[in-house]
Amino acid sequence: MVIHKAYKFRTYPNKTQENMINKNIGSSRSVFSYYLDKKIKEYKDNNKNILLKEMKHDLVILKNEYVWFKENDSMSLTNSLEDLDMSFTNFFEKRGCYPKFKAKGIKDSYKTDMIRSIYKGRKYENISIDIMYKTIKYPKIGVVKMRGYRNLKEFNKDIKNVTISKEGSKYYASVCVKEEVIERPFILSNALEIDLGIKDLVITSDGIKYKKLDISRIEKNIEDLQRKLSRCEKKSIRIYKLKFKIKRIYMKLKNMSKYYIHEITKTLVSDNDLIVTEDLMVKKMIEEKKLSKYIANASFSEIIRVLKYKTEWSGKKLIKVNTHRVKYVIDVVFKIKMLKI
Repeated sequence: MVIHKAYKFRTYPNKTQENMINKNIGSSRSVFSYYLDKKIKEYKDNNKNILLKEMKHDLVILKNEYVWFKENDSMSLTNSLEDLDMSFTNFFEKRGCYPKFKAKGIKDSYKTDMIRSIYKGRKYENISIDIMYKTIKYPKIGVVKMRGYRNLKEFNKDIKNVTISKEGSKYYASVCVKEEVIERPFILSNALEIDLGIKDLVITSDGIKYKKLDISRIEKNIEDLQRKLSRCEKKSIRIYKLKFKIKRIYMKLKNMSKYYIHEITKTLVSDNDLIVTEDLMVKKMIEEKKLSKYIANASFSEIIRVLKYKTEWSGKKLIKVNTHRVKYVIDVVFKIKMLKI
């Protein structure tokens, strides 16, 4: 079974490299927003949709008008158009919302593809990773220092693309690779039913409870900073400093939640061959005003998403059951357990 897997590294570019990364991010954002506006106007005026092929052809003309686009990685601008086209496809197939204009400081990133070539018997690659020297090479930027994955001794993987992102003042590289996973036969030796909740994040049929993260102190810190932010004068230096502090705290919360979810799912998947869970309608649950904040913080969808790919990779199964059939499936799970005993 062939899968696409991502390895995320923390990178440490120098000032020149930072400027180049920021230019690429800004240009990708501009191209996305420019063609989104163009598509909306074209549809309103002429009732016509601009295809991806037409946008790519028009991008060549746009580069001649705005010379600074030529300084950037060409693949980043092309990928930005492909992302726009995919976002419209997802919207029409009811998999996502209508595409929005990109804003600075929100999901700042750009994607570049791996290009391989052979010249005079020598192989050339625009992206390469050296684990020994802890470096990654980007097109148009050069070699950048990085950290991550201490257990990896070498990186002989089929790289497809790299997404370079900026979170606050930190830079990351998410390397998408193509890997072959050995399909293992499904053998049922242990089954488990899990229930997702607000007070206890995960409750198993064995009686084990995983409590939710205590983030009350962090939330209070955010509230204090936001209160100070509301009193600041617009476009003052203090307002930018406070926004940066708030962003760093939100990043900390995100990383804490991500680490905790991976710890829980790792234990559940390693100890059980079959996991049964209720198919929750999270979008409808969030509409409830009193509980929306707690449901959003609980990250139910993320837990299910991580469980899904981890069970697939390890030859195990995750079953999502309708609310009305949960009790029936739980009884079946218990009977399987009793038979094994």
